[in-house]
Amino acid sequence: MTILTIVTMTSVLLAMIWSVARFNTFRPLIKDVNIELTHPMDPEGLRILHLSDLHMEKLSVSPEALLKSVSGKPIDLIALTGDYMDTAPMQKRFLEYLDALQTLEPRYGTYAVFGNHDYCIADHLPALTKEMEKRGCTVLKNEHRTIQMGRRKLNIIGIDDYYTGRSDVDKAYAGVGEGINLVLTHDPNIVLDMGYHFDYLLSGHFHGGQIHWPKPYHLKKMGKLPHLNMISGLHYHDERAFYISDGLGQTGVNLRLRCRPEITFHSLEGAAISMD
Repeated sequence: MTILTIVTMTSVLLAMIWSVARFNTFRPLIKDVNIELTHPMDPEGLRILHLSDLHMEKLSVSPEALLKSVSGKPIDLIALTGDYMDTAPMQKRFLEYLDALQTLEPRYGTYAVFGNHDYCIADHLPALTKEMEKRGCTVLKNEHRTIQMGRRKLNIIGIDDYYTGRSDVDKAYAGVGEGINLVLTHDPNIVLDMGYHFDYLLSGHFHGGQIHWPKPYHLKKMGKLPHLNMISGLHYHDERAFYISDGLGQTGVNLRLRCRPEITFHSLEGAAISMD
């Protein structure tokens, strides 16, 4: 076998891998996660659509394709956990996705936190926040909202980005009363440092590795959780459940290998409340 043949075969193989990795960015997985809480809840529970790491600059899934993927699914609440864009011109595109999501009319609304990439355009975030809230999306920066969910209260606690040192857990939890605690944050590493109770925590940040071959060694520099092999999916720390989304978009290169984009539906259930 000649050197030219080896080079040609290698080039063909790399082209095939690139094609598959690029094609994967258009093919989000729809994941369903069922969580049983110890708190009593109304029989219908809480159904959450969770999206993270949209990364507008390198997002292959169109708003129309996103809506088609989630059509027919009951949605009580939409949770967005950060990293929407790196550059100011992408604000318009992001708001188009938000407009599309609002047509789903989630019963309890849409809630969002920012991630480390969003702070690349920190000066634009106040104006972006206003535009998001005009569209019915509540942006939480170390704060919470409490809503009545049937006969129970739901505390939606948004903790700002841990990776860039903007988290203030004490502030986010200040005044939180009884009820179910749902935490939204971008970097899941925060669970290792939280001294507050939560029933469920949603996050993103790792992209599941994005290029997960042979292993996502590049995540080792992104905190303690990758060293514990916690980079994707459902995990527990101190008996508290948290979820790490693989994200919908990409960063760096618009490729995904052994790790497709993700759209997640979380169903939270608990003991039924007695009507006596």
